[in-house]
Amino acid sequence: MKNFFLQHWLKIAGLATGALGGYLYYFYVGCVSGTCSITSNPYKMIFFGAIFGYLLFDMFSADKTHKKLMESTKEVDNTDKSKEL
Repeated sequence: MKNFFLQHWLKIAGLATGALGGYLYYFYVGCVSGTCSITSNPYKMIFFGAIFGYLLFDMFSADKTHKKLMESTKEVDNTDKSKEL
């Protein structure tokens, strides 16, 4: 469990930050009349804020599997070119 948190700490921080931001947006800006479908409900605003925070923070997390895949394709491409010469 500890390893999971160490690997995904940035995404978890994004969820928490987004949820807090969503609630603060509801509290300070929200819809007073109640006709707004998202901003008039604190639970929906926290949910959408958490998703937005997760996606925002996920952009900055390093995807190690993608890097490994790119390195392995470079090795394959280099070996094929050397055989052709």
